[in-house]
Amino acid sequence: MHRSFRPISCLIAGTVAVSVAGAASGGTKAVLDVRRLTLQNVGAENTEYRDRRALRLIVSPEAEAADIDATFAVLPYPPIRDFVIEADVAGIPVAAETTARGFVGIAFHIAEDRNSFEAIYLRPTNGRADDQVRRNRAIQYISHPDYPWHRLRIEAPGQFESYVDLEPGRWTRMKIVVVGARASLFVNDAKQPNLIVNNLKLGERSGRVGLWVGPGSIAHFSNVVIKPISALSKPHELTKDSELTSAFVR
Repeated sequence: MHRSFRPISCLIAGTVAVSVAGAASGGTKAVLDVRRLTLQNVGAENTEYRDRRALRLIVSPEAEAADIDATFAVLPYPPIRDFVIEADVAGIPVAAETTARGFVGIAFHIAEDRNSFEAIYLRPTNGRADDQVRRNRAIQYISHPDYPWHRLRIEAPGQFESYVDLEPGRWTRMKIVVVGARASLFVNDAKQPNLIVNNLKLGERSGRVGLWVGPGSIAHFSNVVIKPISALSKPHELTKDSELTSAFVR
């Protein structure tokens, strides 16, 4: 049974800045109280991290013990199908000696009962590992509950994970473009996608969007922006903000 878990040690009352874009003007900013987030098997608090305000997430002890993938904070916005989400993220393992990788990412197409979703996330400690195989697994796509990372790795090796240069604990910019059954991830200033998923396992559906953290990890989020896509023929090929913004409506 999934349970929401709000405190990490003690919940710090505060806000996290999340922007929802409108038309080409860039939209308006909404400052969200952490209590407005729907927490699924995570603890959350507002904090300062690397000289900026941020949201901090960690997996609840119960979910950690049960090895549950559904560990995220749902943003308080309606279900959406086609969109761009951008966020600054930073992930580190909770402990120094661990198999955790500082898992941090974005969940999307989250069902109203939160029992199914998709996510693209980073494994920051893999980005500069001495083992080339680990480097090749710096980025991951999953679909819960039927397609966890290990099933995808066995059935389609190399198709749903890829390499990108990452550093644990450092702010990293993620941009995910989702249209229909396709998703593309751009990391930092990449002009081409670092990961392309052509066959999202949940297909073409609407759902909620959330901030995701994995087991044994501490995740921080800042500067989150969601931009709905109204009409764009090949959004995965467009990377400039000016090109993307012109196609967004509130």
